Amino acid sequence: MAFCRSTEVLNPKRASAADETLASIAYVVLVTISFVLTQGLAQAQPSSAAPLEAPLPSWSTKEASLQPGSLDEDATTPCRLRVPDPLPQSPVKSEEATTANKPFAYAPLSDGCKFNLFLASTYSPYTFASAGFQATLAHVTGQWPHYGGGMQGWGKRLGATLADTESRRFIQTFALSAILHQDPRYFPSHKRSFISRAWYAATRVVITRNDDGDSTFNTSEFLGALFTSSLQNAYYPRHDRNFGATMNRFSGALASDAIGYIQREFTPDMKLLFRKHAPKRILQIEEKLPLPAEDKP
Repeated sequence: MAFCRSTEVLNPKRASAADETLASIAYVVLVTISFVLTQGLAQAQPSSAAPLEAPLPSWSTKEASLQPGSLDEDATTPCRLRVPDPLPQSPVKSEEATTANKPFAYAPLSDGCKFNLFLASTYSPYTFASAGFQATLAHVTGQWPHYGGGMQGWGKRLGATLADTESRRFIQTFALSAILHQDPRYFPSHKRSFISRAWYAATRVVITRNDDGDSTFNTSEFLGALFTSSLQNAYYPRHDRNFGATMNRFSGALASDAIGYIQREFTPDMKLLFRKHAPKRILQIEEKLPLPAEDKP
């Protein structure tokens, strides 16, 4: 209730016909998501008697056709939430390079794994750091002027930014991916040239993989961006609750994801460049950071 008051949630008694329509859409989306969440939580809870190492299904070992951007087959990780990069993260020896070039078997994510992927991003410190940065930038540049100034205005912007991020990840990463049987992860390209890799990354907004490992239209991306943009009309300032603003947010979300995929594609290259030229003292400090290996510089 405090969040609703701080972000000026739509008041049904004073709403116009257009606002009531947008609020109804948001309500339907929330009801649908609540149902999917119930099902996902039930599947995400592993049985205490069952081992965590579950064998991969026989149809998931299409190594030859799914080599580009596929998953590392590891018996100790029945559902990998991060796809291995085609480039090694640190200087490698010849035998390690040979291992890195081995074909991998594609393993789909279960609904429980997709829910775990959503949870991992939800409480990640990067999520809150990014939200704080965006809220501060919006506060300084005067975005959402109806939220006002001071700490109260900044708090409203922070709440709106966190709501945008978390709702998008839940709707797209878990709910729609589970319903539509699509893989929410990014699969790096094995192409060589800069242009081809950048084009591949940008088009992942349109193309994704289904749970069979085949390429398909990224329905969860488009519907996730559209549903989230509509849901934002429930807590954005009244001035920003209209069809034009909703479509602007929708197109902006797609463009932002395309940029994020390009960044994800070239992150391994930037890490290699950093490790090649960084002083030894910096590398020693980096090794001691309490971060997962894939998140370290």
